[in-house]
Amino acid sequence: MGPRGDSAGQATPDEKTIQMRHQGSRKRKAKLAIIFLILVVSASCGPQSDGAVREAPPDVLDYTPVDVPKPTAHWQGEMAGEVTEDSVILQARLTLNGQVRGSDVEGRVGLGAFALSTNEDLRDALRTRWVIGSPEGDYIVKTQVTGLEPGTRYYYRLLSGPDVGSLEAGPTGTFRTLDGKGVTREVSFVVVTGMNTFAFQALALKNLAFDDLRLGFPALSAIASHQPDFFVSTGDSVYYDSPFIRRAATRESMRAKWHRQFATPRFAELFQRTPTYWQKDDHDFRYDDADPYGEFEPSAELGAAIFLEQVPVVPPGEEEPLTYRTHQINDLVQIWLLEVRDHRNANTTPPGPDKTIWGPEQRAWLQRTLLESDATFKILISPTALVGPDDSMKGGQGGLLAPYFGGRALGQGDDKHKRDNHTNTHGFRDEGEAFFAWLTENEFLDNNLYLVCGDKHWQYHSMHPSGFEEFSVGALVDGNARLGPHPGDDMSTDPDGLISQLYSQEESSGGFLQITVRPPRESDTALAEFAFFDEHGKLLYNVQRWAHR
Repeated sequence: MGPRGDSAGQATPDEKTIQMRHQGSRKRKAKLAIIFLILVVSASCGPQSDGAVREAPPDVLDYTPVDVPKPTAHWQGEMAGEVTEDSVILQARLTLNGQVRGSDVEGRVGLGAFALSTNEDLRDALRTRWVIGSPEGDYIVKTQVTGLEPGTRYYYRLLSGPDVGSLEAGPTGTFRTLDGKGVTREVSFVVVTGMNTFAFQALALKNLAFDDLRLGFPALSAIASHQPDFFVSTGDSVYYDSPFIRRAATRESMRAKWHRQFATPRFAELFQRTPTYWQKDDHDFRYDDADPYGEFEPSAELGAAIFLEQVPVVPPGEEEPLTYRTHQINDLVQIWLLEVRDHRNANTTPPGPDKTIWGPEQRAWLQRTLLESDATFKILISPTALVGPDDSMKGGQGGLLAPYFGGRALGQGDDKHKRDNHTNTHGFRDEGEAFFAWLTENEFLDNNLYLVCGDKHWQYHSMHPSGFEEFSVGALVDGNARLGPHPGDDMSTDPDGLISQLYSQEESSGGFLQITVRPPRESDTALAEFAFFDEHGKLLYNVQRWAHR
C-alpha cells in the first residue's frame, strides 16, 4: 500500500515509617484496601460522551496521501494486531483523555483514521478511510490495512477529531510485517496469560506498591525491554468474574474491564512498539472454565462479540469470523492460534472419543495445515493445556488472594471435577490422546513441533509420554500465580507419573515465556530457545532445542 521501505503517582511512604507500623494494622489496612478495591471496580460505568458526528466524510481512495501532524493527543488502546506479510489491523478507542475516571474511561464520538508510512517521521504517509467512533461500537476505530510489503517496518499515528478541520495525531506506533517464505531471519516473541487486574491491584495494595498501581503490570515493562517481534496473549486478558461477588456480566461492565486494562501506561508503551495476536479463554469469555452453553450471564454470544470488539483479531465487518488461524512468520517458524471456547461440547458431556474442544472443522483444519507446513519449527499455541499435569479437582486456583476474587465453574454446579481441557480425565482427554497419536503417526515428533499453553497459573515444561513437549506460560502477574501439581501427585491428572516434567516453578511468581528461533549457522541446524522469566524480567529457566531437520 504506498511506497516501499527498507526491509529491514503517588510516592511510596518513607521506609522508616513503614517499619514502625504495627503488623496487625498492616493486615487491617490491606483488608480494607481490598474491600475498597471491590467497591471501585463494582461501581457503574462512567458516562460516555456523545457528539454530532453521524457520517464519515467520503473518501475517493482507499488510501489517501496526507500530511501528518505531530503527536498532541493520547486516546486509548492504540495497537497493531494480526500482522501478516501484507496486512495489519490497526485499532484505537477514542476517549476524552485516555484516563480512568471512577470505574471507566469515558469515550468520545469522533472521526478517526490511521496515517501509515515507512518513515518514522511519517513523511509520505497515506491515510486510511475515515471511520466514526460511535457509542454502538464503543468508540473504537478499527481498520484493516492491506497491500503492505513483506518484512518491512511501518509507522502509524491515529488521526482523530470532531471533524476533518480539527484533527489531532496520537503517538507513533510501529510494527514489522511478517517475512513469509524465503527468509530465515531470527524471530523472537513473547506469550502470556492470566492478566487478572483485581488480583494484581489487591497484592499491590497489600505491598504498598503505589507506582505499580498507577503504571500497571511490571511484566509489561520487562517484555518491552526484550523488544520481541510480537506479543501473543493466550487469553484471560481480562477477568470478567474477578471479583466474583460483582462479576461483569453486561456489555457496559465487560467493556469497562478492557478500558481499565488498556488505560495503564505500561500497556500503552508496549503496544506502541510491539504488534499483537490475541486468543480468548474462559475468564475473558464468560467465567471460569466456561463453555458456550447454559443461561448464566454473560451469554456466549456476548462474550464472543466483546472479545472481537475490544482486540484486533478479525477485520471489521467480517460476517463469519473465525478465531483459529495460523501464520508462517518465515521459513524458520509457523505459529497456530487455537480457539478452545466457541466450538467445544458442554464440559458436563460424559467423556468419550466424540467429545471435543476444537470441533470437527477446527480439528480437520489443524491437521491439514500442520501437514502442509514446511516451516522448520511449528509452535502450536493453545489457551488450554494438552499435556499438564493439571489439577484433577476444582479448588485452590487463582493465587494468594483467591478467596477475595473467586473463579467458579458455574456451568458445573456442585461437580468438583476439572472438566476444562485435554488433560482432564472428566473433560476432553480422549480428543487430546487421539491428537497425540495422530502426531506420532505423521512423524511430527521428528518435525520440530512444540506446544505452548496458557490458562495455568504456574510455569512448567513437561513431556507427554509420546515425547511431545509443552510449555505453560504461567500467569503474568504475581497476584494471580500459584504452584501447580507434579506428575505422580494423587490429586493431579497424572497420578501414575507418566509425564516427564523437566521444569516447574518452585516459588510462585508471575511472568512470561519468550521463544527465540535462530537460523542455522555453519554446520549447526536452526535452534529454538524457550525461556521463562518472572514478572520483573529475571530469567528462571531456559532450554534449547536444535532442529531435527
